[in-house]
Amino acid sequence: MNGPEIGISFASALRLFAAAPRREGRTSVVTDGVSTLGHVVESLGVPLTEVGRLLVDGREVPVSHVPAAGEQVEVEPVVRPQEVPGAPLRFLLDVHLGTLARRLRLLGVDAAYESEDIGDPALAARSAAERRVMLSRDRGLLRRRELWAGAYVYSDQPDEQLRDVLGRFAPALAPWTRCTACNGPLRDADKDAVWEKLEHGTRRSYDVFAQCAACERPYWRGAHHARLEAIVREAVSEFGDGSAVPSGAGGS
Repeated sequence: MNGPEIGISFASALRLFAAAPRREGRTSVVTDGVSTLGHVVESLGVPLTEVGRLLVDGREVPVSHVPAAGEQVEVEPVVRPQEVPGAPLRFLLDVHLGTLARRLRLLGVDAAYESEDIGDPALAARSAAERRVMLSRDRGLLRRRELWAGAYVYSDQPDEQLRDVLGRFAPALAPWTRCTACNGPLRDADKDAVWEKLEHGTRRSYDVFAQCAACERPYWRGAHHARLEAIVREAVSEFGDGSAVPSGAGGS
């Protein structure tokens, strides 16, 4: 670029996206004189999904602002909890976030998930068509213009990923109401109704069941229910009140 020179600084939460020389304090950037500030910020590595206010010489400006010579820019992170207007809060996760998707579903959060790599264009198109917040650790995907909304998942550890998403978006929690396999709604089920789908030991040992209304997978409070219950208990304690949530469905 060969145009106006501006100063730019990133909030500490955003510095991991920028190149090392731009992670400490204010640095200079030469722009082309026609690109928007949003484009400049993204060209420096920061997805706009992670950007809150843009301040130019102390005043807030839109991403469409075209920087002029000498302007001093501050890039702030999104405010938490983040509101996503225009649609019910629901998510779409890419192929690398399967564990996070299952944990969100365990908590009753609408979380669609692609178990195969269908490619960034298809993911972005689905996000737009279904008005879902795209969750990903792929910065390139989060820069696609057709996304409805998106968010970078900062950790590669499922426990931290879950806390990150719940803290950022504050979704309503309704544990044990979604199928962890397909995201469909769970309903109470008679043992006779799910009999043919049960192993012999399960038939003998359990009497209380739920079933997915979409894929018909049965659920019961199996051997690993205590681990799932601990995840639910911790999440509800920190991020939501699950006192009114049905408790009939456990993990299969």
